[in-house]
Amino acid sequence: MERYANRGGDSNVFAYEIEPSSIQVQFGDGSIYLYTDQSAGAANLAQMKQLANAGQGLNSFINRAVRKGWASKNR
Repeated sequence: MERYANRGGDSNVFAYEIEPSSIQVQFGDGSIYLYTDQSAGAANLAQMKQLANAGQGLNSFINRAVRKGWASKNR
């Protein structure tokens, strides 16, 4: 996983891993959520990938737009 840049300084996102049709997001508590095209929607997934790479806004976007749109949760 790649460490999230957290440019805003207040994100709960710790790390992420981008795959062609999914993204895994690790939060500060160690939990890892898998978001897919099917679970979150292709447009949301594309936005999540952009925000992850930019290092800003991912946690807010998940809370605002995706919410429970994860495919699986580890931990």
